[in-house]
Amino acid sequence: MAALGKRTITTRRGLEVDVLEGGQGAPVVYQHGLTGLLPEEPMLAALAEHFMVYAPTFPGFGEHEGEEALEDMLDFTLHGLDVLDALGLERTALVGHSFGGMVAAEMASLQNARFDRVALLAPFGLWIDEHPIADVFATLPFELASMLFAAAESGQKVLLGGQDFSDNEALTAFMVANARRMGTAGKVLFPVPNRRLSKRLPRLEAEALVVWGREDALIPAIYAGHWQKAIGSASVVEIEGAGHMLTAERPAEVAEALVKFLG
Repeated sequence: MAALGKRTITTRRGLEVDVLEGGQGAPVVYQHGLTGLLPEEPMLAALAEHFMVYAPTFPGFGEHEGEEALEDMLDFTLHGLDVLDALGLERTALVGHSFGGMVAAEMASLQNARFDRVALLAPFGLWIDEHPIADVFATLPFELASMLFAAAESGQKVLLGGQDFSDNEALTAFMVANARRMGTAGKVLFPVPNRRLSKRLPRLEAEALVVWGREDALIPAIYAGHWQKAIGSASVVEIEGAGHMLTAERPAEVAEALVKFLG
């Protein structure tokens, strides 16, 4: 698989952003989900075999500070666009997962001429009363893997970088970092309903793909069809044996669907 390296860029607002990047070909920007970028990202590495991949880390999810500058959905959206400017990308394909999928959808709706294709992987942003989204903010650390992964035991190892929740130091470090991530994401995800994204999705003119894990316990897979309908025209792919963290559980299958879609 293609090797990915990291560099730091600075946006027009003076925010330092780490970007995982690598590959060759047409550019693809990836907006990560609730867990941030993991120590290993096999899906991105597979994608980099076909495209030039850029995966920025949101403030509050990595080493750099700056999350206090992002207060609402518009701030997160404009920050995403500022990152593209700092990378020198005038046009690009856009992929977003979970929390990052919601931001990606907002970006593509706000500047619909900038994106050739948009792929949304189990994004937040819509709400169905009959199928409520689970409250990730009320979830205890040892319950998180069961909510995010179809296979909870392997999910724990992914979240802790191979360590176990019985390791107190690892658990403490995870809880501190997770609290920071959740605090940042909570600015636009708590409470989940409703940021009125559905009113803006008809503005999304790029060719769109929606990908969902069939065993998603956080956001039920039935939401895929509602995203398809809200956008107006989008393809849908469901991944067997995957929960909300489909990029970590089934990276090859997700990458295959993305490569086919992004062309």
